[in-house]
Amino acid sequence: MIPSISRRALIAGAVFTAACEKPKATGILGFCFIANRKSRTVSVLDLSRFRVRTHIALDSAPDEAVTGKNAHAYVLSRDTATIYEIDPVSLSVSRRAKAGNQALAMRLSRGGDAIWVLLRDPAELVQFPLDTLKPGRRLRLASPADAFELSRETEYACLLTRQHRSLDLVSLERAAIERTVLSAVEPSIVCFRRDGKHLICGSEAARSLTIYDTATGRTVVTLPLGLAPRHFCTTSDGGQLYITGSGMDAVVTVYPYRTEVAETRLAGHSPGAMAVAEARAGESTPSLLMIANPGSDEVTVLDIDTGRLAALVQVGKEPSQILITPDRQYALVLNEGSGDIAVIRTVSLSGNQAGGERVKRYKSAPLFTLLPVGERPVSATVLTFS
Repeated sequence: MIPSISRRALIAGAVFTAACEKPKATGILGFCFIANRKSRTVSVLDLSRFRVRTHIALDSAPDEAVTGKNAHAYVLSRDTATIYEIDPVSLSVSRRAKAGNQALAMRLSRGGDAIWVLLRDPAELVQFPLDTLKPGRRLRLASPADAFELSRETEYACLLTRQHRSLDLVSLERAAIERTVLSAVEPSIVCFRRDGKHLICGSEAARSLTIYDTATGRTVVTLPLGLAPRHFCTTSDGGQLYITGSGMDAVVTVYPYRTEVAETRLAGHSPGAMAVAEARAGESTPSLLMIANPGSDEVTVLDIDTGRLAALVQVGKEPSQILITPDRQYALVLNEGSGDIAVIRTVSLSGNQAGGERVKRYKSAPLFTLLPVGERPVSATVLTFS
């Protein structure tokens, strides 16, 4: 969720030209907040001019960044279980909250008005409403979980525990575990189907994907995969799930509503994190699946409709996260190894733009710009203004 707000005094728009590219590139009224783990900073990238506005120093290393409904950025430090609130006007830490001693992950609530934090020490799942940034609902766990995800359509969460091979379905309204599903194999990654009616669980150890009925906990189907699933990415309607992981230089496409594997396609060297840039009505650029290749320092771009390779883009060292801006003009690629962010114009990826014959022929697309941001950027979030 990327909110928009009206702040006339925040930043002025900018229009600038990328050489040999048509139509002209336009800036975005907004910021990208980048969590740099090694340098213990949050870098603020001005998207209207594509330059770093400032670096916000923290007292512990940040790991995750999200944007709340209240148009503030939030950063979690897992080492200290501290949430930092970043004000978009002053570009500084406005509030902070101590969740516990050690955290594992945080997720923004379905409504965007709260943050849920999974703690390892103590073993808890805790809600932090953004209006107070103080602990709200709290679920104490018998033992620490390893990961969790929230449903986008229902008030439920799923806790994954590798050691016990279990998936706990949690009612967020009651902060209570309603059902525990025991897996035949060690689970490693989980998500809800878009409508919340199925749980989709990947196992690296078994190289498989198991789909469970949320209401009963029963197994719907187990699908063998040719790779060890580590990364999930879905289209906005949830109709396609993309999976990457070790064991194969490929991406697997699954149809969650049909509960079947659709296809497996080559996706560059050591494919990792992904993002979908979906086409809009009237645009010439197709829907694109962008896949980070940390082993070769590039991004592989596939045409979603045809499954064919659209472009390869050389970025920085060890790309680890890809974000698509709300207007779909740009893809922002965090390069964890080189400490920079690569900016790609999505219009340059299809070869349909003026001068795009080279992209169509050689599958090599250019970068718009590359900006240093800090040491080991690991997570980012975008906040736009209207």
